[in-house]
Amino acid sequence: MHWYALTVRPQHEKAVADQLRAKALEGYLPLYRARRRWSDRTKTVEFPLFSRYVFCRFSFEQRLRVLQTPSVTSIVGFSGRPCPVGDQEIASIRTMVASGLPMSPWPFVRVGQRVRVCRGALEGVEGILSREKSGYRVVVNVELLNRAVAVEIDRELVCAVSGSATAPSAQLYLQK
Repeated sequence: MHWYALTVRPQHEKAVADQLRAKALEGYLPLYRARRRWSDRTKTVEFPLFSRYVFCRFSFEQRLRVLQTPSVTSIVGFSGRPCPVGDQEIASIRTMVASGLPMSPWPFVRVGQRVRVCRGALEGVEGILSREKSGYRVVVNVELLNRAVAVEIDRELVCAVSGSATAPSAQLYLQK
């Protein structure tokens, strides 16, 4: 069984995740919190890290059952065949979400120096080290979707990754 990215109708991510769970399929919808302001109040709301996508773990034979889920439009793939998402990418995203650190969607980044988080709640996560204003963020790419997720981190918690021994799926880069 592999992880796959499902494309879903706009703003139906949470409903699809619930429907997959009801079908006894392992779905994963990573969420982040953001403050939204209306004319009369400000509220913290949860949003999908990858809008219009939900991850699901299933065998190739179960794909029809997944596609019959309401609001699922397709399985991300190439040449008519579903393309799995790397287990390391899903594990890195789960670690980032579970850390409780502030995070948000981030533009996909392709080049730079790879780094690994050496200490703390995100130890072992690899991604891109980016600087924004006075803080640092670790950006993890999901290659298949051409999307990324960022989490705030202290610069001293990361160390450079030498060589190409790590999987290209979850890469960290240093952006100046």
